Amino acid sequence: MQLDLFSQPQFRFFSLGSGSSGNCYYLGTKEYGVLIDAGIGIRTIRKTLREYGVSFERILGVLVTHDHADHIKTAGCLSNKYNIPIYTTESVHAGIVRSRYLQIESLNSKHIIRKEEPFFIKDLKITAFEVPHDSIENLGYHIETNGQTFVLLTDIGRFTDTIRRYAGRANHLVIESNYDETMLRNGPYPYYLKERISSGMGHISNHLSAQFIAEIYHKGMKNIWLCHLSQENNHPELAYNTVVDSLLKIGVKPSDVRLETLNRHKASGLREF
Repeated sequence: MQLDLFSQPQFRFFSLGSGSSGNCYYLGTKEYGVLIDAGIGIRTIRKTLREYGVSFERILGVLVTHDHADHIKTAGCLSNKYNIPIYTTESVHAGIVRSRYLQIESLNSKHIIRKEEPFFIKDLKITAFEVPHDSIENLGYHIETNGQTFVLLTDIGRFTDTIRRYAGRANHLVIESNYDETMLRNGPYPYYLKERISSGMGHISNHLSAQFIAEIYHKGMKNIWLCHLSQENNHPELAYNTVVDSLLKIGVKPSDVRLETLNRHKASGLREF
């Protein structure tokens, strides 16, 4: 039995940055991995990977959620300078090339994927699915590996049945908890921006995210990471406690699942599963 366990690859996850300043996440093993989004600088990506013992040369692809700058800043560099494939839908690829932040004519290394059609990168079985947001198109990622299911959801305008179907299978869930409703309402943002954020095509609040987590929680859920927290309209402790309170109402104690907020500018702790 021990031999079987040790023969399985140990998968690991960590965040390199999460928020409007730039988003990037790693999922993989010591031997290979993928990035989800590439919204931070290339030097920061290389430095953080090195600190976690991951070789930059072993990055086999970048899964892009959508074409906003804080998710694609380095996609052109990774594709055209380092020949790392960029995986996303045809619509998002078109948005990347049109982005004024990248100033590129094309991606040299790209793979076009389709929503809800699984594909493989080595041992990772990956399925993209639709998430409402005011981008050209926005994707969540459902990734199965080594008997575990990892789901990443960011920039969520509202929750849908499709999101529930995929997120409800997660053993390890990365989910947006962008703003506190009171802080947004009373904060410094202009009216149009407050409306955009809470419109159902912008971002999701702590309250709605916590409520959703409680709805889909199951005993097989081991890790929850709260991502893309607003600097102006949220606090990590507030997001964390909102989820804890929601889980306590259904009888789930903090010791039952590992819950963490992801930092905007710093790498997270490493989790293996």
